[in-house]
Amino acid sequence: MNTYTERLAAFRAEMKAAGVDAAIVPQADPHLGEYLASHWQVRRWLSGFTGSAGDLVVTADKAALWTDSRYFLQAARQLEGSGIELMKDGLAETPDIITWLCTVLPAGSTVGLDGMLFTMPQVEDMAARLAAKGIKLDSRFDVIDRLWLDRPALPDGKIFIHDEKYAGESARDKMAKIMAEAGAAGAQAVLMTALDEIAWTLNIRCDDVKHTPVATAFLFLGDGAATLFIDPAKLTDETVAYLASQGVETRGYGDIKAFLAALPADETVMADTSKSSAALIEILGDRVKDSGITTAARLKSVKNPTQIAGVHAAMVRDGAALVKAFMELEDRMAKGIPTTEIDVADLLHKYRSRGENYFDESFGTIAGYGPHGAIVHYEADEESKATLRPEGLLLVDSGAQYLDGTTDITRTICLGTPTADERRDFTLVMKGHIALATSVFPEGTRGAQLNVLAEQYLWKNGLCYLHGTGHGVGFFLSVHEGPHSIRLNWVDAPMLAGSITSDEPGLYREGVHGIRCENLVLCTEKKTSEFGRFLGFEVLTMFPFDRALFDKSIMTAEEIEWVNNYHATVYERLLPALTTPAEKEWLAEHTKAL
Repeated sequence: MNTYTERLAAFRAEMKAAGVDAAIVPQADPHLGEYLASHWQVRRWLSGFTGSAGDLVVTADKAALWTDSRYFLQAARQLEGSGIELMKDGLAETPDIITWLCTVLPAGSTVGLDGMLFTMPQVEDMAARLAAKGIKLDSRFDVIDRLWLDRPALPDGKIFIHDEKYAGESARDKMAKIMAEAGAAGAQAVLMTALDEIAWTLNIRCDDVKHTPVATAFLFLGDGAATLFIDPAKLTDETVAYLASQGVETRGYGDIKAFLAALPADETVMADTSKSSAALIEILGDRVKDSGITTAARLKSVKNPTQIAGVHAAMVRDGAALVKAFMELEDRMAKGIPTTEIDVADLLHKYRSRGENYFDESFGTIAGYGPHGAIVHYEADEESKATLRPEGLLLVDSGAQYLDGTTDITRTICLGTPTADERRDFTLVMKGHIALATSVFPEGTRGAQLNVLAEQYLWKNGLCYLHGTGHGVGFFLSVHEGPHSIRLNWVDAPMLAGSITSDEPGLYREGVHGIRCENLVLCTEKKTSEFGRFLGFEVLTMFPFDRALFDKSIMTAEEIEWVNNYHATVYERLLPALTTPAEKEWLAEHTKAL
């Protein structure tokens, strides 16, 4: 019996004692964000699966974990020997969690979950579907503290002020905009639970979540007053004074439920029920008014001129750091110095961390060599790390958090002489990348309407990838930000001028190689005609693609011109940031015309 089977056995004992026949353990916290502090990594603790997405379901005699295509290979490896079945979410043959539960549980059973970790629409949908099969849902099942005896405490890092010279707008002004929209919708207050929205609104940052500079807190905006629910240990005299200067008082993090329960019965509170904890929405009851996409989320996604200027500056520093890192990588390979995937990540960190305004990586670096590149969200460890050889493809997806911007870039490079298959695969991906980067579309367009542009050349050749093509990016915040995205499934949030999105099609051949080509792009106004306003993209990321991997025979003249123009821009912008003749020579060589 391994560690995880022992933990599952103890968990099942707690289920039995509580009269629960099955339990759903999500990858979630009470703020329902993508990235979690260690305190909330319950699913990881129970299963051993470390991916950032995936839900565990446990019954008396079965256990299964649902995760998406990014993690199929990783999950299969990490779940081996645990007794947990991998359920490949998104495939036609894979039932969803509730369908599966309805097949393995008899009528009269009870399914348990913690209502703080799900939204109200999720809870209501699950309850209705289970009830149709005679199964009850208990949304107050929370026993993990009795099992996880060395559970990490809630984060207690100090918050700090994100200076207005970077943010471009005061917290007081942001709160005024949010409250004005709430008032126009008939609400007297706003409940905010998303950590990135709270950080953006108040111009505060912290290190509570790895690589994402947010603070664990809730925020309540009332008529003329604002309350931040946060552990007092996270505050300093400076931040308390700053918050007070912006009209914000503080209370303990755990006081949120009692506070909401004590609100006047006639006070209407605006909240996004699709992003807020069901337990909190249940407390508000009839007082809650569903906001849909919040004002904060929408405003946060549209960068102001100060932020856009900051991102441009951060991209130049980031690109210069990458030049130095890839130069050293090439030197190590040429000299035969043993180099692993972990060494690649260390090189990137070494040079980025020397840059002005550097704070942290924006996510754990993905450096996948050869077959590891086909594991979409692979992160090397001491057990899995591969040693690079002068052949094959290396996929490197990395980014940084700077005070003046967040970066995210993926490059696929050939460590030897590329094969015809490698060049063809790479070029098909790049054709889609270029098609999306050069697209022009009417205002109001959703990301799902653009996705085919990036995938069309792969589809024509019977190829595809199963992850999204583009995600929003925060400003010194989450590298994955909504509300918009570019992907196959419909997300009802239009592309907005001023928003930043990734452009990252890919192709993954299991056991062979992975290819992904990613730049960040800024949505801008392109033209206005009698047919309306049209938007498009400006490329922000500044670093060359591997010229050796382009197959010009399957490229159009316009595509070749785009690559050459992009590389000319990279050369022009990065050259002043480089300090040695060798660096400048490297950049000149890697940005030559195709």
